[in-house]
Amino acid sequence: MAKRSGALRFQPSGGERKPQVPAGKKQRLGIERLAHDGRGIAFLDGRTWFVEGALPGEEVEARVLAARSQIVEARCERVLVGSAQRRAEPCPHARQCGGCNLQHAAADDQLELKQRTLNEQLARFAGLQPEAWAAALSGPELGYRRRARLAVRWDVKARRLDIGFRATASQQIVSIEQCPVLVQPLQSLLPDLLAMLRGFDRPQAIGHVELFSGTAEALLVRHTATLPASDLARLAAFSEAHRAQLWLQGEGEPQAVEPAQFLGYRLAQWQLELAWRPGDFVQVNAPVNEAMVAQALEWLAPAPGERVLDLFCGLGNFSLPLARQGARVVGVEGVEAMVGRARDNAQRNGLEHAHFYQADLSKPLADAPWARDGFAAVLLDPPRDGALQIVRQMSMLEARRVVYVSCNPATLARDAAELVAQGYRLKRAGVLDMFPQTAHVEAMALFERA
Repeated sequence: MAKRSGALRFQPSGGERKPQVPAGKKQRLGIERLAHDGRGIAFLDGRTWFVEGALPGEEVEARVLAARSQIVEARCERVLVGSAQRRAEPCPHARQCGGCNLQHAAADDQLELKQRTLNEQLARFAGLQPEAWAAALSGPELGYRRRARLAVRWDVKARRLDIGFRATASQQIVSIEQCPVLVQPLQSLLPDLLAMLRGFDRPQAIGHVELFSGTAEALLVRHTATLPASDLARLAAFSEAHRAQLWLQGEGEPQAVEPAQFLGYRLAQWQLELAWRPGDFVQVNAPVNEAMVAQALEWLAPAPGERVLDLFCGLGNFSLPLARQGARVVGVEGVEAMVGRARDNAQRNGLEHAHFYQADLSKPLADAPWARDGFAAVLLDPPRDGALQIVRQMSMLEARRVVYVSCNPATLARDAAELVAQGYRLKRAGVLDMFPQTAHVEAMALFERA
């Protein structure tokens, strides 16, 4: 007779555990609404399904990508009952490429999703609504992207060079032949560029390729090993034929093959030309960037001679237009190399009232000499994690107006709550449609002291 164990056995609270949904399983679903990231939401058997490529009101067949607890991530494989808002994707790679996840939705519906996302995040995380909503700033829905990084990988088994963009939530490279969101000069480069790279004698040496279009077109090739002379000759011939600057990057920083060439972008409304190097941050959408700068200057409304602080100033995208309008500008940035380029850009454009400093913007500002005299207005353009440490010190800066440019509505809402706690009112807010065909939300908010 077997010996009975004296150990206790516990039944999980809540009854029996549901069997996990296996990856690859196909399931028919009815989509109820869109999540903030653009995926359709469905509910089935007590689970919430997030379905890439599905729209509200649709019946779809979805394939499971991953599942955990009560959350299932899936991809739309077949539309059984389509939405009137669905459209044919303008790019043949849209359903595989991870770059654009909303090409199947009309432009107006994409914009409505972004406005709803900003509204809901402000309400949920800060309990706030602006006193007035600003009209969304938007531009062309295609042909807008002036910068792109192409992933490159040598397939050893197939002896093939894959060049393209990453698939959604994956390291897999989707090989492309065209990309309709690129500006036309870069679209024109693409076919010959792909053919040239696939003809390399040592394609294994390529890490990635970056394209930029501004005052000139530029090609950066990141290489992980020394390129043979034959491949360097191919790159030189391609660049000459297409009148594109050639930049190479090995162990160190990117270097121009012809250092005397100028590379940058223009802000035509203020007669400004800003120098740029591969690796520097620059907004990819030129028309929306210029509209964004104009709106920020209108909201800040600095009088000639007033001191304005531009935090996370980068190359001077906001600082130099502010100085051109007569403000005395202090720009602060965490990366010393960017501070140097901002200073050079101010000098190149003849702006004597723009001064730039390097500082760790996660630390207190009280001891910074540039912060002691206060400012009439402050502009912030932080990265995705926001600027909580800065906004906690805003009252010390004595600014009457604060314009916050955000690439993450959740951290904007968090920081907005802190500004309100310091006596500011949320006067205006609106969406900046910097990335059409995606669910990425950029926004601008104006705060004024009560």
